[in-house]
Amino acid sequence: MRKTEPAPVARPESRVAEAELRASDADRERIAELLRDAYAEGRLSVEEHSERIEAAYGAKTLGELVPLTRDLPAHRPGPAGAERPAVAPQAPARLESGSLVAVFGGAARKGRWRVGPHVRVTSVFGGVELDLSDAVFESPEVVIEVTAVFGGVSIRVPENVTLVGAGSGIFGGFDVREQIAADPYAPVVRVKGAAIFGGVEAKPRRGKKLKEWVRKQLDD
Repeated sequence: MRKTEPAPVARPESRVAEAELRASDADRERIAELLRDAYAEGRLSVEEHSERIEAAYGAKTLGELVPLTRDLPAHRPGPAGAERPAVAPQAPARLESGSLVAVFGGAARKGRWRVGPHVRVTSVFGGVELDLSDAVFESPEVVIEVTAVFGGVSIRVPENVTLVGAGSGIFGGFDVREQIAADPYAPVVRVKGAAIFGGVEAKPRRGKKLKEWVRKQLDD
């Protein structure tokens, strides 16, 4: 009488093998997105967010990504393509021109719109409001070139991007309230230009955090 061979038992090494799989750019970006959401919700401090983002983009394996979101509710990292909780769809971002002009009047651009690498703003005896707080960044660096002649320009950016720049104030003011984002891969907004008998102000909009941007690709 032949003996029945026992069924093979799953070896514990199978779990270890998954943790040792090489992480892809998609895996790292997905964890970074979860960390940004947690930071926006107030679950992570600036320092924690910065440290974890750095670790996420530097991770070589899936196992290195797991601890970064282990203590965050409903955040379960896994291989790219794994099912994620349903998210309410957002309206598509508007496609706008690269220039905004106000002559003897006013102009504004705000809400959910797609901002490219270069925006030109001109105000002549008028006022312009340029709000990037809810914009979708399509470039890691945005240059805003401003000309204000007997006019005013107000620029607002999310509080978690880097804002730099300076301009010339000729019988006017050109004020850029610079800040460096905690996330080293956050986009950079660079403001330059001139205000002649006018005023330009660029500053972060507190309480508004950017979630959608193009990050600099890293080599493994």
